[in-house]
Amino acid sequence: MGKTVVILGGSLGGLAVTHRLLKYTQPDHQDLKVILVSKNSHFYWNLASVRAIIPNLIKDDQITAPIRPGLAQYPSGSVEFIVGTATNVDEKSRTVQVDAGADGLCVVPYDHLVLATGARTGDPELPWKASSSHEEVMANLHRTAQQVGAAKHVLVAGAGATGVELAGEIKYAFPSTTVVLVSSSASVLNGDSIAAATERQLRHLGVEMRKGVRAEEATPLADGKTRVLLSDGEELTTDLYLPTVGLMPNTEFLPKEWLNERHYVEVDDKMRVNGSGNVWAVGDVVSKPRASYQFTEAQAAGVAGNIAHTFNNQDAVSVKGPTVDAFLCATGRSRGAGRLGPVPVPSLAVWAIKGRTLGMERTSKYVDGSMW
Repeated sequence: MGKTVVILGGSLGGLAVTHRLLKYTQPDHQDLKVILVSKNSHFYWNLASVRAIIPNLIKDDQITAPIRPGLAQYPSGSVEFIVGTATNVDEKSRTVQVDAGADGLCVVPYDHLVLATGARTGDPELPWKASSSHEEVMANLHRTAQQVGAAKHVLVAGAGATGVELAGEIKYAFPSTTVVLVSSSASVLNGDSIAAATERQLRHLGVEMRKGVRAEEATPLADGKTRVLLSDGEELTTDLYLPTVGLMPNTEFLPKEWLNERHYVEVDDKMRVNGSGNVWAVGDVVSKPRASYQFTEAQAAGVAGNIAHTFNNQDAVSVKGPTVDAFLCATGRSRGAGRLGPVPVPSLAVWAIKGRTLGMERTSKYVDGSMW
């Protein structure tokens, strides 16, 4: 088998596999070629998007950076970067069809294929994910920041990590703004063991919570406000409605037999796509055991290692998750709640580890490969 590895997706998982292969596998396999395909020309540290929507707080270059310059360090011919969107995968011919915009359609052959296209939010105009071009993502981010700055009442739908951190960031920055967090479950964070501590932190900030209900309908009004109908019949009128729910995997271009009933990619314990010997998947397209930065990192390391194993005529090995299942949730810029495994982490430690920067120092490391 040849050694052309096509990686779809230039976010956390895709860049991690790309740089790991080029740094650690290519020197021993100089016929290895990595082709990275990304709809976004820039890497986007979306974990900090919840803070980047606070006006005039974060510069764009703290959370986004061009991908191409970081690939120039590798030997000529070992890597190719295509800005485009994968529209079809033909498993039989081992090719990917890519819409490269002004450059038209192109067909990219592969020996190994890595699926790292991530997921998108229900509203593509919100900046929680890099679901479109760099220009569109930045426009969405700047527009949302303007709206947050002007709002006196904000309703955040969805009390997972993104919703919780978003509500905390807005209330911290604008104490006089009414911030309502809607949770479909009886407690935030789907009842994780840090839920009670997180709710205490949010109440301390002054965030209002509606628990055990869903935002079922959002109706724009003539005055620019939005009327939100909750599942218990309550209606709330808000200046700004920010849903964080409805995550959908970017898998519509893939063969149906690779997907489960929720359209996520099915993989085995080696992160190999079920029924395919040379296709792998990492990150939010898998969401196994859950969508998480930690799990994506572990999966990317495992997939890069397993591809290297195949080049060395060795068997692929099971991909293990992070050594410790850590869950840290910032609640504003000074506090947070978290755990390392089952052990609670003090609020100040959560701030020091995560809340202080939300990991923005990693933006440059992802694009230049120094993260690994």
